[in-house]
Amino acid sequence: MATSYWLDRSSDHKAKTFDILIVGGGITGASTAFWLKKEDPNLKIAILEKSRLAFGASGRNAGFITCGSVEHFNRMVSKHGEAQALEIWKFAETNMSLLKEHIIENEKSLEFEQRGAYSLAAESAEFNELKSVAQLMNRLNIGNEVLGSDQVEKRLGAFGFEGGIRYLKDGAINPYKLVKKIFDKSGCEFFDQTEVFAIESSTAGDRIVKTDNGVFHASIVVLCTNGYSGNLSSYFKDKIYPTRGQIMMVEPVEPFMDGPCYANFYLDYFRQLADGSLLIGGFRQLEKETEVGYSDHITDVIQSALHDFVQKHLPRFKDKKITHRWAGIMGFSQDGEPMIGALPEDNQVFFCGGFTGHGIGLAFHSGKCLSDLIFGHPIPEWISARRFP
Repeated sequence: MATSYWLDRSSDHKAKTFDILIVGGGITGASTAFWLKKEDPNLKIAILEKSRLAFGASGRNAGFITCGSVEHFNRMVSKHGEAQALEIWKFAETNMSLLKEHIIENEKSLEFEQRGAYSLAAESAEFNELKSVAQLMNRLNIGNEVLGSDQVEKRLGAFGFEGGIRYLKDGAINPYKLVKKIFDKSGCEFFDQTEVFAIESSTAGDRIVKTDNGVFHASIVVLCTNGYSGNLSSYFKDKIYPTRGQIMMVEPVEPFMDGPCYANFYLDYFRQLADGSLLIGGFRQLEKETEVGYSDHITDVIQSALHDFVQKHLPRFKDKKITHRWAGIMGFSQDGEPMIGALPEDNQVFFCGGFTGHGIGLAFHSGKCLSDLIFGHPIPEWISARRFP
């Protein structure tokens, strides 16, 4: 939102100077800070966040660390070709490996698990497609397992599904604790309650970042604002679309579910947490035209659909109370893949966003790519913003 002359308090504070300023205190911002400091520990870096750490989609998602894209792998191949689809999948596998090596390590408090993730089919047509996906993956040496309805019921306590596929390398985590750990290991400064409303050039050649918490100066500015990127540059208006996702939590029962699950062509998802509670989200397809924009309110239609899904498919939670309901704003890109680059009108302002609901599975590796780009190293063409005019 634009700030009026009367509300502009940026001149009330002494300007603060850094080498690099990162706008956005979610997983992408924290990851980029981590990799920049890894490349050059002497860099003076600060993250500016309008609310608090991981307050956006990074702290409002389901915590899935999944490979691939926003759709079944065969559809990725149809869209991108086999070689690029495999490259995207391997990129996400590397994201997991990097997280385990640099962040997760043996840290139990992050609530990390890697038992694979499931994609379930309620109809025979989707199950047939999943079996075709498995054959394609087998040929490309991507680990998977096909399950029939009886195995889905036994492992997941989920009923009413024809079958599914398990992706062996996927996992799940506490997303807030993950972002906090990445930020802590970055060693950067953090300014919360600091909303950026303007980025300008100075006569000295650096960038002036105006906020409601004072003015900041830096040689380079990095936008890690995902769904909110359009508020800072019109460049993103037709490239990253703010899209709402809704979630519901149900009180715990004895843990029984083998791993996190997708259903209905990746549109709906659920997992049982370590304490036995159920997290379920999705169903934005029911209100496509209204599940866009920056409002994070929940709606009766989608919350009712989430409740009905539990009643129909997850009987062990049927009579349990709902404990939490919330929503978050994601950034959906034109083609479903993230984009990294510099603004065409300002090559000192870099960006990364457009994760299309899969930031936890892609952002740590993407932050490394963004750091590489800033330092002049090559990055994969499929993730480069150069693919857009």
